[in-house]
Amino acid sequence: MKMNKLSSAILAATLTLTGATATYAHEAGDIIVRAGFANVDPKDATTNDIDEVSALGANSNIAADGDTQLGLNFVYMLSDNIGVELLAATPFEHDIQVSLANTGTALDGTHNVGSTKHLPPTLSLQYYLFDKDASFRPYVGAGINYTWFFDESDGTNFDDLDLDDSIGLAFQAGVDVMLTDNLLFNASVYHIDIDTEATVKLDQSLPLGGEELHADVDIDPMVYMVSLGYKL
Repeated sequence: MKMNKLSSAILAATLTLTGATATYAHEAGDIIVRAGFANVDPKDATTNDIDEVSALGANSNIAADGDTQLGLNFVYMLSDNIGVELLAATPFEHDIQVSLANTGTALDGTHNVGSTKHLPPTLSLQYYLFDKDASFRPYVGAGINYTWFFDESDGTNFDDLDLDDSIGLAFQAGVDVMLTDNLLFNASVYHIDIDTEATVKLDQSLPLGGEELHADVDIDPMVYMVSLGYKL
């Protein structure tokens, strides 16, 4: 009799402890909101050759620098392992540099032609590894990105800077680490296909003044993000 009471007490305590410590990191129907820092790091500029100006050398190119902003993403779990994510951010701002070569004029060299802002909303389907009660959930994902360029401003001696909007594929990998039942830490990396046509005119005061420079710019950035998230 005493043994039965002891066994029952142990079983009850075990069930209570198990119930108190079980944490479901991600399960169907969860909504996860993450906020943190996102860094956009464009690819090297050497493939972004400027065309349609015969006076420019083959090594002339155009490029954008990187920027860090507030990154946001929102996840809805379709199942315990599959989620849909919308990536957003405050506007990224980039300086645009053009490197001109073999013009035989004072234009040879690197110039700041202006700046632009962009928003990169990205919708992705994600697959989360491990069971829903794991506190460590790596994931991979793929989706589509739309990049909107706006608020272009011209640099000294350059006019009418313009970048076309872009639609491309996006790939990602990341991990969620549960800190409490609802709070989590996230680290993620994205590769986004951003291809745009850039156009800018040389000021009339310069050699080749009035010429319009065109370039197919493969920005194709890596995006690195660290954030805190909350499971609703």
